[in-house]
Formats: sequence, structure tokens, C-alpha cells
Amino acid sequence: MSDNSTTVIINTGCANISSVKFALQRLTSNVIVSDDVSVISAADKVILPGVGSANAAMDSIAKKQLSLCIQSLSQPVLGVCLGMQLMVTDSQEKAHQGNDLNTPCLDLIPGQVKRMQVGELRLPHMGWNTVGALEHETLFKGIPDGTYFYFVHSFAVDVFTHTLATCEYGMKFSAAIRKDNFFGVQFHPERSGDAGATLLENFLAL
Repeated sequence: MSDNSTTVIINTGCANISSVKFALQRLTSNVIVSDDVSVISAADKVILPGVGSANAAMDSIAKKQLSLCIQSLSQPVLGVCLGMQLMVTDSQEKAHQGNDLNTPCLDLIPGQVKRMQVGELRLPHMGWNTVGALEHETLFKGIPDGTYFYFVHSFAVDVFTHTLATCEYGMKFSAAIRKDNFFGVQFHPERSGDAGATLLENFLAL
């Protein structure tokens, strides 16, 4: 990566950004954490992180007036974990907290986040699991099928038109999604060792 390339991690106000930042700083020198619309818009690459619940994250993004900025980005954008879930149309997460209404998300990629149906298995789905990519030209370049990545989640996006990679835990779900310049991964690349570093490197090289 050339040093004049800027990677901005969006400060959504609801993510533990330090581990993502450290992982990126090992790969490229110019990593900025910001919630400034002009800084985000001018970046070469953008990361959308998130932890916690979709409704809290979307409230925070709305308060910081970041929705339109994120929706108008044309450079490569990578959503991580909850950040990936925020990229689709809406999330059932709020509904399971006694509210019938789904949480509207950023609608960058059509799709819905649903509570995982895993039978007797425990939720959250937490720990290492294998991922199978449907293409190896972008994020999963040089990453063999069956590579382990680290997951922590109870909600997921079904496998659909925009699925880039799949994983199985009581059900098959999207481990990664993509539409145009918007990419999302359900796992934590910053906690996934060499495979995660390779994926981040692939993203930075897009």
C-alpha cells in the first residue's frame, strides 16, 4: 500500500475501533478514525465498524448525520460485523426486544438481518468457523475455502444474490456480502489472525 492512500474508519459511536485500527496500521500507514463527513468522503478506503445492537448504531449514525454521507460513497467500503448488518435494508433485531418494527438500516445492499435459527446450538454464534467464498477475485483472493475466521453474532443475513461467502452454524448464512463498492463481512477480520490480515490487505488493494 502506498503511504499517500488514506483509510478512514467511521466513528459510528458504537464500536470498539482500536482493534480494527491496529490491524489496519500493520498494513498501511495512513489510518484515520473520524465522524467528519468531509474526511470520510475524501478517503481512499472506508471501514464501517459496529458492535452492539442495530437500533443503537443507527440512532448514533443518525445523530452524527452520517447516513447520507455513507450512502453516497463511491470508493470501496467495508462493513465489519454489525457494520455489515447496517449495510442492508433493515434488521429484525429490535423486533426481538418486544418491538414489532424492524430497524431501518442504510440500505446500501438489499437484504434483511434476521435472528439466527440454529436449533439446539447456542447463540451467540461465537468463535472460529470456516468460510467458503463464492469468488476469489476481491476480498478472498488467496484465501482457500474452509479457512477459519472469528465470529460473534446472533443475527445474520440469509444467503442471497449479494452473498460473497457463506458459513454454517445450525443454518447457512452470509459470511460476506457485496454490491458494487460496498463489501461486508459478518466475522471480525481484525481478530482472525493471518486470514483476517490477508482479507484486509485484499480490501486495501481494491
